[in-house]
Amino acid sequence: MDVRTAARRSLAVIRLVNGATALLTPRVMARRLGADPGQPALVYVLRMFGVRTVVIGARLLCPADPDALDRELRTGTFLHASDALAAACAGREGLLPRRMAAAATAISTVNVALTLVARGWPRRLPDVR
Repeated sequence: MDVRTAARRSLAVIRLVNGATALLTPRVMARRLGADPGQPALVYVLRMFGVRTVVIGARLLCPADPDALDRELRTGTFLHASDALAAACAGREGLLPRRMAAAATAISTVNVALTLVARGWPRRLPDVR
């Protein structure tokens, strides 16, 4: 298995696990984030996040064609970068405990890196001797 395939499959597994957790046990995830699991709106938002994350994870495991896979990975780069930024902002503004915000930011940043590797970045630069 090449590095690009390993990165894509790793990203798919991360997405499926995190998405399934948010979808099936949103109150557990809320507690892990340091939030009140009794808030119905939070449970709803976590389930929406879970559905989105499971769908994009599954699409990485079963791509329709190379162009569709590239679109999924480009979209994933944007999604994970915005997730990382949102988590960092939530920590800075005190909306999440700093430790949980740092963990969420780190996870999303790793996911950004995985999407880039799966797309073949960094591309090898030509030798200019």
